Amino acid sequence: MLKLPSALRSRNALVTAVGVVLIAGTTAVVAQTQPMEPIQWDKRRLDQLDRNVRRIERALTQRNAAGQPVIVEPDPEVIALTSRVTIMDRRLNDLEATLQRVNGDLERLTFQLDETTRDNAALEARVRTAETRLRDVAAAAERETALNAPISSTSPTGDAARDLAAAARLAASDPAMGDRALQTVTLAWPATPQAREANARLGDLRVSAGDQAGAVAFYAAALDGWPTTPWAGATVLELATALNATDRKTQACTALGEFDRRYAAAGSAALRTRAGELRTRFACPARRAG
Repeated sequence: MLKLPSALRSRNALVTAVGVVLIAGTTAVVAQTQPMEPIQWDKRRLDQLDRNVRRIERALTQRNAAGQPVIVEPDPEVIALTSRVTIMDRRLNDLEATLQRVNGDLERLTFQLDETTRDNAALEARVRTAETRLRDVAAAAERETALNAPISSTSPTGDAARDLAAAARLAASDPAMGDRALQTVTLAWPATPQAREANARLGDLRVSAGDQAGAVAFYAAALDGWPTTPWAGATVLELATALNATDRKTQACTALGEFDRRYAAAGSAALRTRAGELRTRFACPARRAG
């Protein structure tokens, strides 16, 4: 049971109460009759409804003033519907709370996934760096083994000229390995023009490395028998320079004399000029006329 207060002032609240009364009073009648045609709410009907509501409002006011309050019987269906709405609202609240927890869990999982991704990326970078270092170490160890292994006397190509060309190319890019390849030429093809040239190139490599004494030995091996190859004249001057650098000025001047006697005539002007400069720098004795 719901009692309306005597101090009710709101017209909207009164209209609502009247509507509930009308619904409660007409429910049984509607259930026993055929469905009514829908009301066409035009201006005339709305004005009539407004007048009726005003009359009911005055009547309720008079009853309240006379001490006869209006008692509104709530519709059981309305009560049941209200209960269902309440249950649905509670379930919606529970669902919303569950969704909030799920969203929180998803945010935490997303954060953890991002951290895992970053950790994996860092780990992959470290692994790649370690792999690179391992490859470098393995390559360095392999190179060191190759450099310390005995010099091979077996021709890699079976041809002296090709062996020499390959060794010269290697020496231009990798002097240490090229040095070994040139020595292989001297061992695989002794007493050949290719072996003499390989010795000359070995002497040049020793000069580049600052080993003048080692250069003398290889230049001497290259010039054994005073070959007439195109590179011989320049090699004699290199031999003289290496001899002077190792405090053997007399032998250096002798080498320059051999150049004048054997290679100057067929040599280029640049070689002859350089021979003269070396003779002056070494303070060699003047050449005998004729």
